[in-house]
Amino acid sequence: MITRMSPVALVAVSVLLTGCGGGALAATDHPSAAAPAAAPAASPSPSSEISAESAPRQLPGVGAKTLARIPADTRQVVLVTGRGKDSPLSTLALYERTDTGWQPVASWAAHNALKGWSDHHMSGDLRSPIGVYSLTDAGGLLKDPGTKLSYDQGTGFTSPGIGFEGESLAGSFDYVIAINYNRQPGTSPLDWTRPLGSSRGGGIWIHVDHGGPTHGCVSIAENHMKELLHTLDPAQHPVVVMGDAASLSH
Repeated sequence: MITRMSPVALVAVSVLLTGCGGGALAATDHPSAAAPAAAPAASPSPSSEISAESAPRQLPGVGAKTLARIPADTRQVVLVTGRGKDSPLSTLALYERTDTGWQPVASWAAHNALKGWSDHHMSGDLRSPIGVYSLTDAGGLLKDPGTKLSYDQGTGFTSPGIGFEGESLAGSFDYVIAINYNRQPGTSPLDWTRPLGSSRGGGIWIHVDHGGPTHGCVSIAENHMKELLHTLDPAQHPVVVMGDAASLSH
């Protein structure tokens, strides 16, 4: 099971993600009027004071338009924040919705596609699709590690060959989670149904990292894949929110 991060680690994750895609609070557009010199400073009423602890926690670096795409019943978010539009490096963080907002659970280094990100993914463009997608189905070459997601085990998850940096791809598909981009939810990750057409690509997964960029998927270390599979719960309607930091900030 996932070990909850310490307060220090949570702060570090928040700073990292906000530093990529967020920013400082907006300043006011005009100066405040000066108070009369003789007037004492007004004491704020108790009802007007809101502590940082009581304010709802938002997903760091995620802007209003992206937040609006997250379904109201979603209580688990896998947030994949890319370093840049053309970068294959990213961070995958897991968040859970509570009564006080989104709370961080874990954060791990990740890879995405070789050429970065696209808001109009096409087959063979070597970019990962930007967007918000549901997570319903998993599978792998190895047996089900204990996930609540539908799991398909089989030899179809064999990953031969070498990656873009000469690394072996063996074991990359030991565990996978299908990202519901241009696929039919409720089917094996190996299903080739493409509702948007084959030209828009497909087979976009979260899978085991092989030490280099992917063709379009997101990858994390094998032990983290197992932790993610243990934690995601279809009853919580999990989604992945993915893209480069600048795109997610809108």
